[in-house]
Amino acid sequence: MISGDGFQAVGLVGPREDALNVFRRKKMRAAHGIRAHKDLRRFLGHVRGAGHGAGGVAHDNEPVVLHQDHRRQHAFLVHERLEAEEILRYAGQFEGTICGDDRYNADVIKACLPALKVISKWGTGIDSIDKQAAEAMGVRVMNTPNAFTVPVSESVLCSILNFARRQPWMDRSMKNGIWDKIPGHTLSESTIGVVGVGNIGKAVLRRARAFGMKLLGNDIIEIEPDFLIENGVEMTTLEDLLRRADYISLNPSLTPSSYHLINAETLRLVKPTAVLVNASRGPVVHEAALVEALQQGRLRGAALDVFEKEPLPADSPLLQMDNVMLSPHNTNSSPFYWERIHWNTLRNLLIGLNIPTGDIDSLKALEKQA
Repeated sequence: MISGDGFQAVGLVGPREDALNVFRRKKMRAAHGIRAHKDLRRFLGHVRGAGHGAGGVAHDNEPVVLHQDHRRQHAFLVHERLEAEEILRYAGQFEGTICGDDRYNADVIKACLPALKVISKWGTGIDSIDKQAAEAMGVRVMNTPNAFTVPVSESVLCSILNFARRQPWMDRSMKNGIWDKIPGHTLSESTIGVVGVGNIGKAVLRRARAFGMKLLGNDIIEIEPDFLIENGVEMTTLEDLLRRADYISLNPSLTPSSYHLINAETLRLVKPTAVLVNASRGPVVHEAALVEALQQGRLRGAALDVFEKEPLPADSPLLQMDNVMLSPHNTNSSPFYWERIHWNTLRNLLIGLNIPTGDIDSLKALEKQA
């Protein structure tokens, strides 16, 4: 996968949308190796070349081989992420990596030494990377803060609007020949509770305010009072938020304190008319407990973009529930923001490898010359 022989070897490993769209097919998760020359323009030329038809597209689980400038570059299909044992096959062969949600635990990072210098995360969340272990071993972990605030917050509001106005269910009924005026309600009649008032949580609250919703927030850290006052947000305990909210939006980072934050015990607090929306990380919700609450009618519905196991197993009860809306970890969908993250992730990689680079505009200019 990775070749070095005198060059800096760089492993570009499995982002949700590969750097510069190395594989253009959105549903494919790829891992690929390129040679990163100390000449930055040549480096960018390799990436650009791979991204514009210089390789192949895998239609199944078989490996594919990319050809670039008469050098063989190996790639294989990754459905969602690389597990630790898959990364270990290439340990010690690369100095930098671009990763999505690939499992860089302490053992993997240690095995990649002394070559590995930087892990450049495509996106914001680094819960799949043991950052503390990496930094203790001298490996830099870099990401793009505030990467997908706009598309994710819009997706949350989209889910809430669908449950409020019942549009997907009316559409389904009409296409089945049923003229059924399913009752809905306005958001101005509803209370939203946002768990995790960070960048995305704040954006959700701002958008909900525009619809006239009553706003509740919960976080483990103090939130800036000017934001709360200007937007009319009431901060409260998790228990109180769950009891009062009609729509519960989960927007925390995945940490030990947020793991299974929504579980059998906390789900007993929610109203039977409430809807849970999770666009953060799957393990924030204990999935089996959520399934049970939905089956027992203790929750009106759920909109889920993330799951404890991804892809969602084919035998998951969630797939059979009419009151559940599902999407495949795709609330970040936005060509504009993908492009921004592509470039910043590449720039972070180069910075971590001590390859001189300017700002993103300078990097784009160099890429055009490559």
